[in-house]
Amino acid sequence: MLTAAQPQQTRTRVRHPSLVGVYLLLIVYALLVAYPLLWMLLSSFKSTQDIYQRSWSLPQEWHFENYLTAWNQGISDYFLNSVIVTGSTIALTLLLGSLCAYGLSRFDFRYSNALLLLCIGGMLVSPQVSLVPLFKMMQALHIHDTFLAMILPYVAYRLPMTVLLVRSFFLSIPRELDEAAYIDGCTPLQIFWRIYLPLSRSILLTAAVLTAYYAWNEFLFAIIFIDSDHLKTIPAGLMNFRDALSTNWGVLLAGLVIAALPIIVLFLSMQKYFLSGMTAGSVKG
Repeated sequence: MLTAAQPQQTRTRVRHPSLVGVYLLLIVYALLVAYPLLWMLLSSFKSTQDIYQRSWSLPQEWHFENYLTAWNQGISDYFLNSVIVTGSTIALTLLLGSLCAYGLSRFDFRYSNALLLLCIGGMLVSPQVSLVPLFKMMQALHIHDTFLAMILPYVAYRLPMTVLLVRSFFLSIPRELDEAAYIDGCTPLQIFWRIYLPLSRSILLTAAVLTAYYAWNEFLFAIIFIDSDHLKTIPAGLMNFRDALSTNWGVLLAGLVIAALPIIVLFLSMQKYFLSGMTAGSVKG
């Protein structure tokens, strides 16, 4: 018993120093990521003068009214617009992406590989490259300065990644389930709705989190395709909080905290599904 236990204890002791180094590296990385967020949160309770004079200290006087001021100055409208645009983008991306993934993973047809390569190629196109053609297209379709001018490009740019993630998960589902469902009289759409979607909840939630992060924080399209202030989302609307001569930095930082809070809460609440979905999506290619 003693001789059998000694190698195990030795192996544990050998791995221990390396684990300490990994933990220290992760702690340093966590501090580097968390400190700017903590600084932004603390500074959002300060006045502009306090931010300049005591940038690294706790607020001398806590200005909770900064959040109310930011909300009343337009953050409430920008927040609602971001919810509409992000929610619509997530719904369309998941619907179209899962349908495309189902077709590419379960049906053999002549140009399936070409379509898959086309999806991969879509991930290589930079939004800046297509800015001018998209702008002219929006004007030709008469959807410039509408929510669709943001939703449609967001969906187009998130579809390739969503299709690849969901397709990878669909390939890991045994085909025997399809055959059993066909014997029971199910159509392909019924199989997709009743079998594939319930089984792929984790990967769909992962795609939803990634899409939400992109759509909520997207800035370029939001300022180019939208002119009306009442249609702006949070990233574009926060530019109105800056003035050429004087900027209330406490109120601006409070608006930034409000803008960042939904994505942080979403990721923390979906963290379990996000990690399991990323792992499940890498089973097959």
